[in-house]
Formats: sequence, C-alpha cells, structure tokens
Amino acid sequence: MESLQYSPFCPLNNVRQNIKVLVAPLDWGLGHATRCIPLIQSLLAAGYEVLLAGEGMQAALLAAEFPQLTLLPLRGYRVTYSRRAWQLPFTLLGQLPAIWRTIRAENRWLREQVRQHNIQLVISDNRYGLYHPDIPCAMLTHQLTIAVPIRILQNLLQQFHYRLLNRFSMVWVPDLAGSVNAAGLLSHPETMPKVPVQYIGWLSRFHAADKLPTYKYCVLLSGPEPQRTILEEKLLSSFNKIHEKVLFIRGLPGEEDLPITGKHIVCYNHLKEADLQTALQEAEWVISRSGYTTVMELLSLQKKSILLPTPGQTEQAYLAKRLPALGWAFSADQENLQLEKVLKAAENFSFQTPLAGSFESDKWLAEVKRLLSL
Repeated sequence: MESLQYSPFCPLNNVRQNIKVLVAPLDWGLGHATRCIPLIQSLLAAGYEVLLAGEGMQAALLAAEFPQLTLLPLRGYRVTYSRRAWQLPFTLLGQLPAIWRTIRAENRWLREQVRQHNIQLVISDNRYGLYHPDIPCAMLTHQLTIAVPIRILQNLLQQFHYRLLNRFSMVWVPDLAGSVNAAGLLSHPETMPKVPVQYIGWLSRFHAADKLPTYKYCVLLSGPEPQRTILEEKLLSSFNKIHEKVLFIRGLPGEEDLPITGKHIVCYNHLKEADLQTALQEAEWVISRSGYTTVMELLSLQKKSILLPTPGQTEQAYLAKRLPALGWAFSADQENLQLEKVLKAAENFSFQTPLAGSFESDKWLAEVKRLLSL
C-alpha cells in the first residue's frame, strides 16, 4: 500500500512575527475542532501567535492539545439532535432563530476581541458570525452545498448560505479540486459563491504508518447528543457478544466515568492526538460516524473503515454512499444495525488506496500569507 506523504508541520520562511491569528471551530461535534489542530500546528511552526475560541468539549479538546495558548470563551451554537431521523429537520428548523441570534452575537464578540487583542486574521470553521470589515477572515468549510432531500428547499438554503459566505474574505475547502475528491457535490457545487474559493487539500492530524494490529476494531465515537449515546449503547451491546479485542474511544473529553464492559473491550473517554494516532494505527478496522473530518483522518491513515452516518444528517448520509462507491470505506445504517452481519460484509469489501499527496498544508499556509498582504 502506497504511503501518503504528509506532515502537519509545513513552516514558511520570512513570516512576520507577532501576527495574531484567531482560530474558532464550530461546536457541532468534535470534528470541527480536530481538523483545526493541523492548521494551528502549522501556524505555530510558521511563527504566528495563535488565539483559540470556543466552549464545552471543543474548548476542552483544544485546551488539552494546546495548553500554552490563550483560549477565549465563545458561546457555541449548542445545536441538539432528535432521537429519530424523521424528526431532525423539524428539530433543526425550530432552532434556527437561536442559531441566528448566536451568529449575530458572535459577530459583536469578534469586533470586541479584535479591538482588545489586536487580532489580524480570523480562521472560522463554520462559524458564520466571525467576519470583520477591517481584517481578513477565512471561512473553513467543506460544505458549499447544503444537502437536503427537497430541491426547492436546498436552493433556498444555498442562496442564504452564500449570503453568509460572501461576508468573508476567502473560503477554504479542505478537499481536492479535481473530479476525484472526497466530498463530491458538497464541496463542488454547480454554482460557486462570489467570495474566492480555494481548495486546500485534505486536513488531518495523522499520517500512515505500518503497525501490527493490537485491536481487531477501534470504535471512534463523536457527534451531538443524543445520537452519540444511542450509537454507543448499540455498539457496546453488540460487542459484548462478539469476543474480538475492541478499543472504544467515546469522544467525551473532560468526562471521567466509563461504562462497564467485557474484558475484551478497552474504553477511553478521549485520547490526545499522539495517543489517538497510535490507537488508530494499531486497529485493523475503525468504526465511526461519516463526519467529514473523521473521513479525512481515516483516509490519511489508509484505514479500513465502517461508517455509520448519524440518522437524519443528510451530509453524513451522502458521504456514506459516496465513499463506498470510490472504494474508500464501507458503510451501514445505524437503524436496525446487525453488527455481526455488517462486519462479515465489510470483510468482503474491496478497499482502494486513497490518493497520495492529497494533504497539502503548504497551500493553505500560502493563502494565510496572501490574505495578510491584502
């Protein structure tokens, strides 16, 4: 299997010192925070001063990875999910007024922070209020298309989405620019926004390495409640009856209590980056959500994976169909999950090696320098 050539550190020469960059991920699952980690590492290696912003689990994760950095408290969108897939669109629609108030509040917050801390560049991962009239602000998102099952509604959402994106100086899309890419129509819409869009390659904290498997399966949980817990309970119940060695990473940084499991199941609430990379490399299979950040990291590790999309989340459902068609992952539905049958079917799936050279941290760092020169 061909090894990906990727390093999270790609310093550029002649970077001006003491330039303050704010990095703020969305609080919608841990993926937005974890994909910011290689960006933060590269910014620090290139000599920038980085400030972080967030709350809750996302803030706890970033604080654990970067204890030396200033973490500014910033209220999240605090989106909750329904227990049933068919209820999710209505649950999200009911939260739109609160989301809009949060967007407006975080814009006021940003103006105050820019004044207090002399911030010169903002990198916002899907936080739509973090734009500013006087400094460059980059939006990091893979989702230019908002996938919904009703075409008219999708078009209306697309127009509103682009109105928000066009407030930024630049949109960075963590995907490949060509026809062979991970996110498909999500990152390659028929019509682009007016703001400049740059495809910066996939982002990952990890890189592939040959290790003998210690675990047959690694379960990597993430995402908003209650669906994270629902999937955890289903998988723990099934794996208690399947006597293969399993590693469970629950995606709960800051949590102390652990569930009671069989001796063949090793459980952690959270692992720091280096320990998580080792754990994933030592697993023969990874079982996870089909969130885009998780997908990028599994591709970087060239891991055989089984993706279980969050019920009702159309973006994850789309990726769970697209990636098996490319041969890059196997997928199954959470509803009526029969794990033993899924594991047997996955063993017969023909996996393909993802593209080498797809993790291009130098490209987005060059965009940082270009934005600061505007």
